[in-house]
Amino acid sequence: MNNYRIWISPPHLSGKEMEYVADAFSKNWITTIGDNVTGFEQDVQSYVGNEGEAVALNSGTAALHLSLILLGVGKGDLVICQDFTFAATVNPVVYLGAEPVLVDSETQTWNISPVFLEEAIQDCIRKGKKPKAIIWVNLYGMPAQIYEIRKMAQRYDIALLEDAAESLGSSYEGKKCGALGDISVISFNGNKIITTSGGGMLLSGNKEFIREARFLATQARDEALWYQHSRIGYNYGMSNIVAGIGRGQMTVLEDRIEARRANNRFYREAFSTIPGIEVHKEPDEHYFSNYWLSCILIDPELTGGVDCKILREELAKSGIESRFLWKPMHLQPVFSNCLFYGKDISEHLFHTGLCLPSGSNLTEEELTEVVDVIKGTLN
Repeated sequence: MNNYRIWISPPHLSGKEMEYVADAFSKNWITTIGDNVTGFEQDVQSYVGNEGEAVALNSGTAALHLSLILLGVGKGDLVICQDFTFAATVNPVVYLGAEPVLVDSETQTWNISPVFLEEAIQDCIRKGKKPKAIIWVNLYGMPAQIYEIRKMAQRYDIALLEDAAESLGSSYEGKKCGALGDISVISFNGNKIITTSGGGMLLSGNKEFIREARFLATQARDEALWYQHSRIGYNYGMSNIVAGIGRGQMTVLEDRIEARRANNRFYREAFSTIPGIEVHKEPDEHYFSNYWLSCILIDPELTGGVDCKILREELAKSGIESRFLWKPMHLQPVFSNCLFYGKDISEHLFHTGLCLPSGSNLTEEELTEVVDVIKGTLN
């Protein structure tokens, strides 16, 4: 393990988690059903404000996998995916034998470009196969250009899957992320804005999708007096113990959002007069980001040759964790043969960007140390 003193996004517990976990133990509900599972689903669904329901699962990846099944994705189908993301967004497409079609980002939100998206859709249709679904990501907590994306989906009658893994608490035009797709998924991995240590959730306004997701997530057992299975199912349910952690975390979600937004404001102010350092921020008032991670772009031409690699190394020497932005999927060996539409936007972001410590438990002294190391490296 690295000996970092300042981590990029560590868990931040509320102190109330053990109350819910203890309740699971006292009732002997040490399984994938129970009051915590039901309560956590209701808590998240109520917070996000969609008109449907939620299903708690053991990972965000499981939620993506089930979502694609619900949308009818199968072998040989095309699924449009945001190129600039973590591999977990795209992997479930391959699980089903479908083919990812990778689409580049736009420069404002760093998410899927509506322009390149339409180019990809039209080209796929010209080649004789309309994409079955579109997966977009609200990267680092920043909502995508959702209005334009939705227009494309409606124009070509393609299902929308929202990867809101990083964006719980973010919103676009007042509507919460997690309620913006035909199906939406959230992650509660250990580094997310709230965590269950590992877990995810599938949300939809389509109650048939929710019923089917519950069925598939519990091994697709038929209604019979014995164990009978007419379809392939999965062991994807969330533990009642893990869900208890989530319920305790939900009690402080708003505090965690404000703390991460405060981190971003701190960085923006600190670097406002530093040539070559640009902090990623909301494009305008329509966007509200939870700033799960605060990220910077570095222009070596303005920093005397200092780039993101040098900054990462200097931060690490001081015990400060940082990391490069996501390596685009079309540059990943496993996806190198996939269709790609765009230019070099995601590639440029990868080569020039860095994620800074963004945890909700950072102190002002720790934030100041991060800034001082970066400024000291530039001098």
